[in-house]
Amino acid sequence: MAGPSFTDLRYDVDGRVATISLDRPEALNALTVPMKESLLGALREAGRDRTVRAVILTGAGRAFCAGQDLRERLEPDAAPLEVEIRERYNRIVTAMRALPKPILGAINGVAAGAGASLALACDVRIAARGASFALAFGRVGLIPDSGATWLLPRLVGSALAAEMALAGRTLSAADAERVGLVGRVVDDAELPAAARELADRIAAGSPTALALTKRALQRALEATWSESLEFEAEAQAVAGRTADHAEGIRAFLERRPPDFHGD
Repeated sequence: MAGPSFTDLRYDVDGRVATISLDRPEALNALTVPMKESLLGALREAGRDRTVRAVILTGAGRAFCAGQDLRERLEPDAAPLEVEIRERYNRIVTAMRALPKPILGAINGVAAGAGASLALACDVRIAARGASFALAFGRVGLIPDSGATWLLPRLVGSALAAEMALAGRTLSAADAERVGLVGRVVDDAELPAAARELADRIAAGSPTALALTKRALQRALEATWSESLEFEAEAQAVAGRTADHAEGIRAFLERRPPDFHGD
């Protein structure tokens, strides 16, 4: 069903999956202030909607997102860069990481600059064969932001992250799959269906277990072995008390798919 209306962004809920589509195809989905505010609003809407269990983030047209709209930065009332980053970009990627529902990035084309950062902040990524990833900040005399310097080394390793950040190396979809940045590459025309199939598989899980698993995976990027073990025990105690866990056991014994309700 159609969701709330946002500027330069489409938000749709179909079953248990919300799809957020950046929608400035004529500008390769380059980000403006209204668009960033829309994206943050759409993420919050997905968080509030109890029917939504997974989110797809993608772009309209031939690009995922080309990053910041540089023409907007030339306007006389443009906010200082540090304000724009703290008040908009950082809030978006923080909301993505904090959303208690997995976000699947369906990377349909170029993901550059802040667009690459948005892709990195997704929990799962699947790419069209024609997609590519480039930090691109150095081309305009800036540094990677929106969480890219934290996420990229953890996803692809420090050596490749440094080459992308310092030398401007662009990763093709095939390269991104080879280094583990994306889980799968599909033909361009197949991306929407493949992303939806994967999102449906995710959304079939227990909402509590999904949220706790997402949190555990994120914590493990910084935690020690012992801290990770302890968090797993604590999170498992929470999941084990849910009605979904009891339903999962019944379904297993009865040899049928579980019907989770988030209880």
